[in-house]
Amino acid sequence: MINLDYLNTFIDNAFKEDIGDGDHTSMACIPSMSEGKAQLIIKEKGVLAGVEVAQQVFHRFDPFMKTTVFMNDGARVFPGDIVFTVEGRVISILQCERLVLNIMQHMSGIATQTNQYVEKLAGTSTKLLDTRKTTPGMRLLDKEAVRIGGGRNHRIGLFDMILIKDNHIDYVGGLEKTIDAVNNYLQKRGKMLKIEIEARNLDDVRRIVEHNKIHRIMFDNFDIETTCKAVEIVNGHYETESSGNINLSNIRDYALCGVDYISAGALTHQIKSLDMSLKAVD
Repeated sequence: MINLDYLNTFIDNAFKEDIGDGDHTSMACIPSMSEGKAQLIIKEKGVLAGVEVAQQVFHRFDPFMKTTVFMNDGARVFPGDIVFTVEGRVISILQCERLVLNIMQHMSGIATQTNQYVEKLAGTSTKLLDTRKTTPGMRLLDKEAVRIGGGRNHRIGLFDMILIKDNHIDYVGGLEKTIDAVNNYLQKRGKMLKIEIEARNLDDVRRIVEHNKIHRIMFDNFDIETTCKAVEIVNGHYETESSGNINLSNIRDYALCGVDYISAGALTHQIKSLDMSLKAVD
């Protein structure tokens, strides 16, 4: 489950954004203490995500609301499936409706797409990673959805792993110089962070292998043939990762080159939300 402090802050900010000084439509026509029930209905095939978050949204907004869950995160869903029911004050249900749908449709879209990528890797040893290409303010939700869909989380942010990219190397003035600077920085501060470095071509791969002092090499925008050659050069001495221009049609070919990881920004920033609705019931 996502860190509760983060989640509650996110929920509070989302309600401030949506409700402002009041849900005037509901307050104008719904008696304040009127009670009711609604159910979440799936309208499109996919992988479900966001159920636990939705429960926290309801509880955070109105602790007296009751949810009854029939399907959990990670379940494969089909049109007509009922995920849960929620009961309580009608005004509370109406004020939570859009936030719950926004979260669950978005997270389920990510989980569904992630699962499609994961299925392409079946039978290989390659693991699927997400990236930092996430919705601002929703990164932990996006990454949780990737995990639910069967993928793995890369670094959460800039703080929990070293990733030396082409711009770092160009600004510092050289590949080896950048690797040394990073290692010196970590040693001085007593930080135990894994170091990954981006290679732009096979010459970069050879230089990185010779220089040592890293944990993983990212093959950035390599074609499949070049990726296979790069894996041979590394020869298992470091973890390997392919990234850039990888999609459902070619991901398996990259995996068959023998890379340990494939990262895809499309998991979180090129998704289609899963269609669902929250409808009143008797």
